Amino acid sequence: MTSDQHRLERCQREAEANPGSAVAQYNLGLAYTRRGLMESAEAAYRKALEIDSELVEAWVNLGGALMLKFDFEGAIEANREALKRNDELVQAHYNMAQASLYRGDPESVVQSCVRILEIDPDHAAGCYFLAVGLLATGDVERAKQAAAQAKALGHSPDPDFLRALEKAQKELESEHDQATGTNTGAPAPKDSNRR
Repeated sequence: MTSDQHRLERCQREAEANPGSAVAQYNLGLAYTRRGLMESAEAAYRKALEIDSELVEAWVNLGGALMLKFDFEGAIEANREALKRNDELVQAHYNMAQASLYRGDPESVVQSCVRILEIDPDHAAGCYFLAVGLLATGDVERAKQAAAQAKALGHSPDPDFLRALEKAQKELESEHDQATGTNTGAPAPKDSNRR
């Protein structure tokens, strides 16, 4: 029997022995999460919150469990509840960024990542997802800066993202060249006086 299975059984016994304990239900939710049992984890976190709606960690982990179930709206709502209680929770902001990314809402990704970096300027994944959000909103220069910062902090950007960033940078340069009439890649005109 694995240690995760032992932990789950211990948490199940503890929750049964203390049905009115939000912490026991929360710990049970964590044990279910470690086992990948998201339905059971969600139920345990919800029970913990029925007992104590101020247990901020249960809101954050409920949001994480819902995200793993592809319930991005539910994940955002649960993390909003956590942030109402403590706006300094990096994990809740990160969960919000992830769920917003999956929902196709790059402005919210940027907003969440900016807040992450206000709290923890060295959050490498926050820098990277800020870059992703910025690129999706068309802010190529800031996306490039955020990606470089993420890389400096040890987060390797996804190759698809790097290709998209490079393509956007080239398109931006091409647009700038066309607008200013500078080098467009066309050959220089021939001097008609030369033979």
